[in-house]
Amino acid sequence: MLVIMCVQLYTSRIILTSLGVVDFGLYGVVGGVVIIFSTLVGAFGSATSRFFTVELGRDDFEQLKKVFSTALALHFVIALCIMLVCESIGLWFLNTQMDIPPERMYAAQWLFQFSIITAVFTIMQVPYNAAIIAHEEMSVYAYVGLLEAFGKLAIAYLITFSPIDKLIWYGLLLMLLQILVVSIYRFYCLRRYKETHFRLQHDKALYKSMLTYSSYDMIGNMSVMAQGQGLNMVLNVFCGPVVNAARSIAYQVQSAATQFSSNFLTAVRPQIIKLYARNDVEAMMKLVYQSSILTYILMLMIVLPLSLEVHLVLSLWLGEYPEYTDTFTVIILINTLLNAFRGPRITVFHATGHIKLSNLVTGSILCFALPLGYLLMKLGFNPNAVFWGMLGTTILSDVTNLLILRRYVQYSISDFLKKVHLKCCLITLITLAVVLPVTFSMDDGFYRLLVCTFVSIISVFALSWIIALNKYQREKIISIIKSKIHGHL
Repeated sequence: MLVIMCVQLYTSRIILTSLGVVDFGLYGVVGGVVIIFSTLVGAFGSATSRFFTVELGRDDFEQLKKVFSTALALHFVIALCIMLVCESIGLWFLNTQMDIPPERMYAAQWLFQFSIITAVFTIMQVPYNAAIIAHEEMSVYAYVGLLEAFGKLAIAYLITFSPIDKLIWYGLLLMLLQILVVSIYRFYCLRRYKETHFRLQHDKALYKSMLTYSSYDMIGNMSVMAQGQGLNMVLNVFCGPVVNAARSIAYQVQSAATQFSSNFLTAVRPQIIKLYARNDVEAMMKLVYQSSILTYILMLMIVLPLSLEVHLVLSLWLGEYPEYTDTFTVIILINTLLNAFRGPRITVFHATGHIKLSNLVTGSILCFALPLGYLLMKLGFNPNAVFWGMLGTTILSDVTNLLILRRYVQYSISDFLKKVHLKCCLITLITLAVVLPVTFSMDDGFYRLLVCTFVSIISVFALSWIIALNKYQREKIISIIKSKIHGHL
């Protein structure tokens, strides 16, 4: 994952240099028109993953085959609907509402078409990805992730030798790469999992069950859309593609920073769902506590030095960068750090099947970031205010999420706050107390960045060992390390 993160960051630098700030911003916002629609489909992906994992936990192979085929049929219909909506409403929005330089509209329209094709292939792949995750075979993600990362690096270099418009060439090559990645995952599933061979199903009850479940989960995905591409559109309407470029760069940093924690969560989710399917709620909640802390710690190790040295990191990475990039990056990283607590809890909602109330309430709170951002820009605030508003809705939704979970799972909110939030807060504050004096006592430069990163990681690790882990967990880790050492001797 470290290799992928470094390659992604280096690739972004080459692409920004090759395309220029305006085209880089256009790619982020034009591709975002399609992402707005395809993000909604993530609800069906979550439903597929949940149904798939539950049937695996019950060892019901026949029902597993039905779930997969039903999910694939649903995703085919959804992909067609998304394509029709994008080619009508999406195309209208692109041509009439977005702030695109007239001379770049032709390239933007081609890019939009490539993005639609990419979205269709990605949507059709969702059931296959759900099968891989449910079987907990994460190594394939690592290998294909490496291929994808180096493929994007190769594309970044190929832009320089483009026989046509660079933005159009970039969109075309990315589309072809995504089709290759999707094909590899599909071939892997068809060879390895018998249940992924499609057979048309006529089980109306299963179709209805998956659609009902997904419809409520779609509200949660709309909140992701509002905080992500929705706010990106607001920034485009009020500020133009240069600010979109700043926002895209900030999210590139966020994407790289979350590599480790997101892969950890992907591995944990099936375990949480399977424990609930076996009615082992106590073990499930212990795993939720542990995974919440570990996700936060993994994020903190990266977010802290990045936030403290954001100017230097961006300068070393990109050279010159658009205005607002540094502030956007810090706020988005803080927002991502707070979201680390949500992942395991959201998985519990999916495991229980009780997602209606959670998505209606917390999803509505998160969606409020979109009208709030529009209002702040309309009142004349600078673009930073949009992301501060987003951060506020994240905090409020997290509190609400804790309260709602108590309705469906027997756990103590105060116990969760003490064992998870309080421990993470202590680790963060003590680490800051150690790192800040060291950082401020040194001059700006690469050496300070190295020292800040080293001290941050060591401090977080040491404090986590003392504060976050219990005696049994420490002994377990020591035992694993010893066995690894003896295995290589």
